[in-house]
Amino acid sequence: MQAQVGVGTITPNTSAQVDVNSTTKGFLPPRMTRVQRELISTPAAGLVVWCSNCGTSGELQVYNGTSWTNMIGGSATSPITLAIGDSYQGGKVAYILQSGDLGYDANTQHGIIAATSDQSSRIMWYNGISSNTGATATEIGAGLANTKLIISSQGAIITDYASGVARSYNGGGYNDWYLPSIEELKKLYQNRLAIGGFSDIAYWSSSEIDESRAVLCDFWNGSAYNFGKFATALVRAVRSF
Repeated sequence: MQAQVGVGTITPNTSAQVDVNSTTKGFLPPRMTRVQRELISTPAAGLVVWCSNCGTSGELQVYNGTSWTNMIGGSATSPITLAIGDSYQGGKVAYILQSGDLGYDANTQHGIIAATSDQSSRIMWYNGISSNTGATATEIGAGLANTKLIISSQGAIITDYASGVARSYNGGGYNDWYLPSIEELKKLYQNRLAIGGFSDIAYWSSSEIDESRAVLCDFWNGSAYNFGKFATALVRAVRSF
């Protein structure tokens, strides 16, 4: 039996029981939520985990034999409880998933973040060429997949139409923004005062009806309408957390 283990090296350092050597990859500890971390039975002093929902972006934590701490010995950060309208990860919290929503987790908050302002003046849904993109989903959680389907169908000049404008937004340094589905867009309307910055005219959703029509939401009264893709409406990008 070997006394030492080397990963990426055949000559482990004599002071290390396990020596991982790489210039292109890092060490990846177990990832879990705060609730899952608390379920670890009799953690050993020195045990290290990544708490995925601790703080705003997760935290590397270590058990010191008595309690969990951060990596410099301070108190481990607890999960943040978010509310509609809170500033978070590049925008404002627009909706928090509820039981029954796709992606709902009873132990960890997930939801939708809205950009703090519109991404365009009035713009068409399509790039001028009618086609069935397949982006017909309407439910919460469908907007990103819809947006990718639309861009795949409509082409690479993504600043010319609604989904492309939303997808090219990088507010807060994030690059996973998208055009919301109609049900996601309705949540933005319902919480528009807490989010802020909306006009009382129509906004495009990513939900398609057929080759010539898509769904928009009138922010004057919250009604959804099927309109020709040649019509112009506003764009508010969202991302998921």
